[in-house]
Amino acid sequence: MPSDSRPAPSSSDAGPSVPDASSDATSPSETSPSEAPSPDSEAPSREATDPLAGDPFSEPEDPGDVLGDASEGGTPFYEDVPDDHRSGYVAIIGKPNVGKSTLMNAMLGQKLSIVTRKPQTTRNRVIGIHSGPDHQVVFLDTPGIIKPRYRLHEAMMGQVEGAVRDADLLLFLHEATQEQPDTFSLEQAGQKQAFLVLTKMDLIPQEQALPLVESYQDLRAFDEIVPTSALNGQNVDTLVDLIVEAMPKGPPFYPKEMVSEHPERFFVAEIIREKAFQQYHEEIPYSVQVNIVQYEERDGDEKDYIDAEIVVMRKSHKGILIGKGGRALKALGTAAREDIEAFVQRPVYLNLHVKVREDWRDRESFLRSYGYRR
Repeated sequence: MPSDSRPAPSSSDAGPSVPDASSDATSPSETSPSEAPSPDSEAPSREATDPLAGDPFSEPEDPGDVLGDASEGGTPFYEDVPDDHRSGYVAIIGKPNVGKSTLMNAMLGQKLSIVTRKPQTTRNRVIGIHSGPDHQVVFLDTPGIIKPRYRLHEAMMGQVEGAVRDADLLLFLHEATQEQPDTFSLEQAGQKQAFLVLTKMDLIPQEQALPLVESYQDLRAFDEIVPTSALNGQNVDTLVDLIVEAMPKGPPFYPKEMVSEHPERFFVAEIIREKAFQQYHEEIPYSVQVNIVQYEERDGDEKDYIDAEIVVMRKSHKGILIGKGGRALKALGTAAREDIEAFVQRPVYLNLHVKVREDWRDRESFLRSYGYRR
């Protein structure tokens, strides 16, 4: 992957820089000269100076433009698919903390979306691709449906609206333990083809969910009603089979080996944000934003270099994140680095630093520079 970067943070509010939390990092202010970017490197490209250029959250290029179009003399990547091949987009929607990300990860057989006990941890439309010899399903994991209270929420709900609009099928999720229908979220689905998917069925007897199902059937028609548990795998494969059957016939949108259209830096930022949620629990609210300032893939045995900034809204939150002597941030870096290395299958050098941006969630300039758009 080519190197990409954003401008380095100013020293006025970045706080102590905490390098990779491995055994060779002895001080929160040290950076290994052999692993840090060379000061003699070329001047940054437009992508390095324009915060919106090459943004990991922006809409991707048309796959046909990237992968070749037979009409323009290229070789299509889908030329060997069967005539009855099915493909389509599936939006996973519902209120916060109903298990959308957990279910998508289970259907894909690998982790692409953040999963924590905290609601509303998904902020962007995360795309996961499930492919087989005769099908390709593009899942859109969306933020939980809420009534917006500030501009970040508005941008997040814009992601939901776009996913619903683009989808061939909706998976409307409802936690089985919640006895009343979620009418507010259901309104966002409109009358598009939809499955009602009950999640966390391992927590209750199946017959206990029957009144809930009847209540939903009184509100609208669903093509399928599927009780599931991502924890024990109940009906996950059945749900995938039903989804494939509901997809229109057509060629795949992406090469079959792809599991997402997001670049690695997107998932690296998500891993760091997930570890922040897990490590600090209620001490740090949902104001945490992670930006990848630089991601340099290196040749040979050298570790890939990742420089990331964690943005918070208050100085008190910055102090909590860093901890005494930088120990808390170093622990966060260790946990994040281990997951990042497992994800990219390479050793990495992770450098973390903290910035304060008051009210960034309600300021259009910050939201745009961080990639949130309606």
